[in-house]
Amino acid sequence: MVETGHFALVLAFALALVQFAVPLVGARTGDARLMAVGGPAAVAGFALVVLSFFALTAAYVQSDFSVANVWENSHSLKPMLYKVTGVWGNHEGSMLLWVLILTFFGALVAWFSGNLPATLRANVLSIQGLIGAAFLLFILATSNPFARINPAPIEGRDLNPILQDIGLAVHPPLLYLGYVGFSVCFSFAVAALIEGRIDAAWARWVRPWTLAAWIFLTGGIAMGSYWAYYELGWGGWWFWDPVENASFLPWLSGTALLHSAIVMEKRSALKIWTLLLAILTFSLSLLGTFLVRSGVLTSVHAFATDPSRGLFILAILVFFIGGSLSLFALRASSLTQGGLFQPISREGALVLNNLFLTTATATVLIGTLYPLLVEAVTGDKISVGAPFFNMTFVPLVVPLLLAVPFGPLLAWKRGDLAGVAQRLFGTAGGALLAVMIALFFIDGTGVLAALGIGLAVWLMLGAVTDLALKAGIGNVGARVAVRRFVGLPRSVFGTALAHFGLGITTLGIVAVTSLEIEEIAVMRPGDTLTAAGYTLRFEEISPYRGPNYTEDQGRFVYFDAAGRRVGEIVSSKRLYTARQMPTTEAGIATRGFSQLYVSLGDPTADGGVVVRVWWKPLVLLIWLGGVVMMAGGTVSLLDRRLRIGAPAARRERVARPAEAAAE
Repeated sequence: MVETGHFALVLAFALALVQFAVPLVGARTGDARLMAVGGPAAVAGFALVVLSFFALTAAYVQSDFSVANVWENSHSLKPMLYKVTGVWGNHEGSMLLWVLILTFFGALVAWFSGNLPATLRANVLSIQGLIGAAFLLFILATSNPFARINPAPIEGRDLNPILQDIGLAVHPPLLYLGYVGFSVCFSFAVAALIEGRIDAAWARWVRPWTLAAWIFLTGGIAMGSYWAYYELGWGGWWFWDPVENASFLPWLSGTALLHSAIVMEKRSALKIWTLLLAILTFSLSLLGTFLVRSGVLTSVHAFATDPSRGLFILAILVFFIGGSLSLFALRASSLTQGGLFQPISREGALVLNNLFLTTATATVLIGTLYPLLVEAVTGDKISVGAPFFNMTFVPLVVPLLLAVPFGPLLAWKRGDLAGVAQRLFGTAGGALLAVMIALFFIDGTGVLAALGIGLAVWLMLGAVTDLALKAGIGNVGARVAVRRFVGLPRSVFGTALAHFGLGITTLGIVAVTSLEIEEIAVMRPGDTLTAAGYTLRFEEISPYRGPNYTEDQGRFVYFDAAGRRVGEIVSSKRLYTARQMPTTEAGIATRGFSQLYVSLGDPTADGGVVVRVWWKPLVLLIWLGGVVMMAGGTVSLLDRRLRIGAPAARRERVARPAEAAAE
């Protein structure tokens, strides 16, 4: 089975080359038979990678330690869930998952692109095949997951303990679906540059792929943040770690691309800019792959790999980014310009959105790469941490968030800013009321926190106001308003949900950043500690043995301000025996959207133990907002206008009046 999986990868590489070359030649020569090869090649390549991935998974499930990858990252006593998720808990396996998702998207394009023009479809599949061939060659040449060991060891080295968590089953697949999903947008952009033609129908075809990738990437980032929050025992949800930034960069750029594609689809404007964003977004995804796997970064997220792999990925990076930008430079001037619009319009609001998002992307990119450049040039090691990003990123995001409720209410081409401001008067009043209430409950030093809470309420009420005004609530009868509300396009509901989710996340970030309480103490059994009105009593430390680890569990009981027992928290220090690697398992008690977070530190010489306790108000809203944003994107994706081919739909609308006249 192992050899079958390896051979399937070789065949998939050969098919990827066929998928790249044959449809491209067919599109250049106008040969329909050659262009038709791309679809079956993409589907067959996906089937072969599925077979290869299944073979590696079977080796993990069966604890086949004759496979070097299984020996390095598994153990016979490891729970079955982690045997399966451990398939992609390492460099080689995760690259196989990357290629599996890449070929999956290629197969989706083949299945659902029947209404595309034949040449555009052939060129898109060709570029997808080229990307697949590059990464399959990388796996086969430098990262073979099926390499054998002879003789086979009796036992494995076990998976990195930090990765032995349910988060590994969710975070990497979601993140890769986002990263790789943008490859389709990239392929559409390069295909349009090859043809030298781009129009609103192109944007209609690209937008669902952009939206799907954005949904998955949003979920991947949110899940990764929560995983780090509860697994590492550090109590934080975002650290501006370079690898965290590597996933955040394509999200920012992809958000800009999503809004830019809307302008292009509706008004045939921002054509060249949308093309460039499609190229840059996937380029940033490739950059994230390079940073994680090249060995140039020291991060809890990074894979420890040798420099040869980093050099290979760097070559892929240079080829695709350099090649696509060179093609853009050559062909962009020949593309027709988009339509014109007034600065005060919905197009203008979306351009402002793009301006802030791309500037924020550039800021994060500079802060992430600058230490690497300094080290490469001077040999000095420096770090760029949270203070830099907070001082540069936050001033860019706040004006953007203030402008968000205006955009959906402005008219296309020419808008009335004063009229929209008047419609948002109630929203502004609600936000101001939230600021005043926050100031009443927070001491005088919490002015910024109160303003942040007001900003979050402004975003949420703005989304509700958008739906209410579009349904005519307050201007028409209740029955008519309900009928209008139900009849609104799903994309309108999706936009409102996404903006509402952004407000929820903003509220969580402001609350936990400004109002968090931290207490550190050396505690012994029977000692108590008070935080945020809760009294925490240390009961005992007791040993516990798991399937492949031992741990010391600290049991705490906590009481409310009235002295009533509320519940129990268990926090532990765990040691994985195979790797002799310790981890901290935080104890978390959830109270509404807030959490009481307890982390055990090192024991002291006098028999005590260092205990860190955080009260994190509304912290769950950070990730709940991400879920709501994903829901908004999903609702938009279900809009009928994104499921039909634009040209076919337009022909149908034109044909029906003609048929009626003929009758």
